[in-house]
Amino acid sequence: MKKISFILIALMVHGMLPAQFAGIQNNQEQPLPAGFKPASTNTFLSQYPAVNPDTRQATFRVVAPYAQNVTLQLGGKHAMTKDDKGVWWYTTDPLVVGFHYYAVMIDSVPVMDRGSEAYFGSNWESAGIEIPEGAEGDYYRFNKDIAHGEIRSLYHWSDINGLERHINVYVPAEYEKNPKKKYPVLYLVHGWGEDENGWSVQGHVANIMDGLIAAGKSVPMIIVMPSGDIKTNSDVRKASGDITDILIKDLVPYIDKTFRTYTDRDHRAMAGLSRGGAQTWNAVLNNMDKFAWMGGFSGSGRIGKNPFNPSASPTTVETAYNGVFKDAAAFNKKMKLLFISIGTAEGPGAKETYELLKNHGINNLVYHESQGTAHEWLTWRRALNDFAPRLFK
Repeated sequence: MKKISFILIALMVHGMLPAQFAGIQNNQEQPLPAGFKPASTNTFLSQYPAVNPDTRQATFRVVAPYAQNVTLQLGGKHAMTKDDKGVWWYTTDPLVVGFHYYAVMIDSVPVMDRGSEAYFGSNWESAGIEIPEGAEGDYYRFNKDIAHGEIRSLYHWSDINGLERHINVYVPAEYEKNPKKKYPVLYLVHGWGEDENGWSVQGHVANIMDGLIAAGKSVPMIIVMPSGDIKTNSDVRKASGDITDILIKDLVPYIDKTFRTYTDRDHRAMAGLSRGGAQTWNAVLNNMDKFAWMGGFSGSGRIGKNPFNPSASPTTVETAYNGVFKDAAAFNKKMKLLFISIGTAEGPGAKETYELLKNHGINNLVYHESQGTAHEWLTWRRALNDFAPRLFK
């Protein structure tokens, strides 16, 4: 029986249900509930999941006639209800605006909802749903009335990693129109469980930057979005090396050789979200000759106790990062911006770090809060929207 159930689940996931279920499999067969519309994160033919922009509720639909239990995993586990046609339903309470990963559990087998586009998160291809903001979210939406840059998908060779590494590179709309102009560079890193596509897909980095540049708020810049992980393949089966070394010794030289960049530290910045924020602090503060601008979004420096190594001696402002903050005046001369951002639902750690540095005499600090958001992409879109206009001025 278990073997049969597993086969049926596989058929349901891949859209090969028996003919009698073909009608209910088609998401367009039934009208949507009043006030609901397909989520913007759906595949282009999928009606569900559906979102009510006014109530911020979402309705999920899963065709699984042979399943015994179906559960929606979205900020917790929610039992779905089966109707007489073998379709499972769940309507949420009001959700926080922004992007959320979710999954469907069919008889204990986690699967991705085939109605959703695929988004790499939590180290697998996940379903996602966008709960829309009102007009305040226009800064990360496509604006047909302005010029648009490009996201270029490239590979570069890493001697340290021992293989080719994929990167996405944003170039501003004017890049090809000014063949002799050089540009500053921002290296922008994703968080744990995501990949180099996160900022360009979930983060809408091109829409954000196109809008800022068109409005004259941001300097036109190149944005490099690398992987924050040391990759493996069929030949390289064990991850080795250091991600900071890959950035400094492999990636930066490749970008400066491939694009028209300024190569001095005053025209180079780095920022990242969550783990990428911690990677930014490590890379920049240990390579002050390479960067003059830095930002941590929901991920900043560790000063005090190390939660991942409780037995280690706590660091202080004077001892953290090999003592880079000890001489505040010397640090202030080098670092043009240290940007710390957090969602108000995330906790006090970032604010505490900011206060420690400020009280020590570190200048050019900016503390930014995203109101009402947690460890999620809306927090990081808002952070980038505030951070980018401050760079290279």
